[in-house]
Amino acid sequence: MSRTRYRSQELQSEPLYSQIWETLKGFPRILAAGSNNPPTVYGPAAAAFLSVGIGCFTMMVTHHLSDTSKDIENMVWNLGSWIPGSHNPSKLWGNIGSYTGKETMLLIAWLVSWFILSVLWNNKKIQPRTIFFWMSTLIIAAAAMSWHPLFPYLPLS
Repeated sequence: MSRTRYRSQELQSEPLYSQIWETLKGFPRILAAGSNNPPTVYGPAAAAFLSVGIGCFTMMVTHHLSDTSKDIENMVWNLGSWIPGSHNPSKLWGNIGSYTGKETMLLIAWLVSWFILSVLWNNKKIQPRTIFFWMSTLIIAAAAMSWHPLFPYLPLS
């Protein structure tokens, strides 16, 4: 009797949780073995990664725009009023404020850009270094936009 057949018979006699655990313990080996049919295009992965950077960058642009005008801030705040706690009157819990609109802009930009890029790049061969470069550039730009000395008009509080 082969070792694999013996092991499968042994697992069938064990409780379900033991069978699941034994399967999960083999998970890294499954990944290391690779795929019999590896992907030949990187477009869908590029769309997923790049849309994250676009969402972060959009949130920071929205943040800067909302700090330049009270009207824009109120518009952004109203956009995010669907999030619980956006307009909370409680002194104890406070409210999130216009940050909910900025989060909403991040969510919209992320999902819309992911959809558009995945449709455009569905069968494209995009180099991994290109994906990494643009994703890193967008995330670094978004992080730099939160640094006060670069944008002195932003309030510190």
